[in-house]
Amino acid sequence: MVLPNFPQFWNEIEPGLLILVGFVMLVVPEPATSVLGAGIMLFGAAWLFYEWGR
Repeated sequence: MVLPNFPQFWNEIEPGLLILVGFVMLVVPEPATSVLGAGIMLFGAAWLFYEWGR
């Protein structure tokens, strides 16, 4: 069984990490981090759909 090559999937891992970091920042109960976290989540989701369509 051949293991997947990590650099091959890096374009799908990066947006997922952004979504995860944005979610953590959204949960932190401060208005500035919550807004920034929501923005990072939206950016990560847009990037994920962009990479998915390529």
